[in-house]
Amino acid sequence: MAKKKAFLLRIDPAVHAALEKWAADELRSVNAHIEYLLRQALIKAGRLKPGGRKDPERRDGDESTPSPG
Repeated sequence: MAKKKAFLLRIDPAVHAALEKWAADELRSVNAHIEYLLRQALIKAGRLKPGGRKDPERRDGDESTPSPG
């Protein structure tokens, strides 16, 4: 498995708090949820092909990667 790129993200505390709650509701870490949201935005913008590497924290029922068939 390829290593993930680590970088510092400065974020408004209110935005972080909202992300923290949303991530908890989705049973993800804040980091995994940010990556999930960015991936979805990139796919929607046509800048990333869908169905690439599976998200290791993807839950059953998530629509992030289309299922085969």
